[in-house]
Amino acid sequence: MTRVGVVDLGTNSTRLLVADVEDSSVNELDRRLEITRLGEGVDARGQLLPQAIARVRNVLVDYRRTIEELGAERTLAFATSAVRDAENGEAFLGEVEWSYGFATRLLSGHEEALLTFRGVAAGRDLTDGTLVVDVGGGSTELILGGPDGVSFHESFDLGCVRLSERFPSDPDRAAAHVRVVLDQELSGNLEARSAIGVAGTVTQLATLDLELEQEEPELVHGHRMPAETIATQVKRLAAMPVDEIRRLRGMHPERAPVIVAGAVVVREVLFHFGLAELEVSERDIMHGAALAAA
Repeated sequence: MTRVGVVDLGTNSTRLLVADVEDSSVNELDRRLEITRLGEGVDARGQLLPQAIARVRNVLVDYRRTIEELGAERTLAFATSAVRDAENGEAFLGEVEWSYGFATRLLSGHEEALLTFRGVAAGRDLTDGTLVVDVGGGSTELILGGPDGVSFHESFDLGCVRLSERFPSDPDRAAAHVRVVLDQELSGNLEARSAIGVAGTVTQLATLDLELEQEEPELVHGHRMPAETIATQVKRLAAMPVDEIRRLRGMHPERAPVIVAGAVVVREVLFHFGLAELEVSERDIMHGAALAAA
């Protein structure tokens, strides 16, 4: 058994997982999330902004302390879309290594997809034709696979932060853009029989659907949302100003500005593949990275 600490330097949030890993089992000891919006402005400027970097660094101080208190033997901090796209992304990772002592890794879109599938599949059996949908802040990963592993995976620049910045207050244009990208980039031969959704957009939609006061992983994990329910959520949220969305029961206030764009992506992916529902998984790239770190 190996105790690991994993930090996800995501486009929208910075997350921590400390877990004991043995074979393909990941036993969570501590799990945290802070909305830091590292990818703010990256799509337009191609740079990580100083204020966004400062938000992440403030969170990493507490994460470093937690990792040390829990005695993690190995620590991995990984970065995804925002850092990939930023000219100063590698310099930022170098600062993280120097300041906090984390080993860092900049994931390609393909590596991100494979680690996500590994995390989702850990400790469970997946049937053939399972589509894993990972809507992040800067990109969306689609991974198709089953018991024999991954048969297709691709990363698309369709994250909730990116789309919110490109199409502010215009979910219809965002949806049209998503449809064009999916139609152009996905082969007509791809067939998905079921879908599993991961990451903040999906778990937030599940929290709203379950009418929880806040996200409760043990209740959210395994929850199934019909595609019609997700479409209804998109319509309802798109009609609200951001301040009203923030006040919804169970809504993380910092997700409010980007939840509509994220929900649009989920809706359009299910529609593209003709899927009737989405299963929610709390096991995602963090668990895949924990297995890799161990």
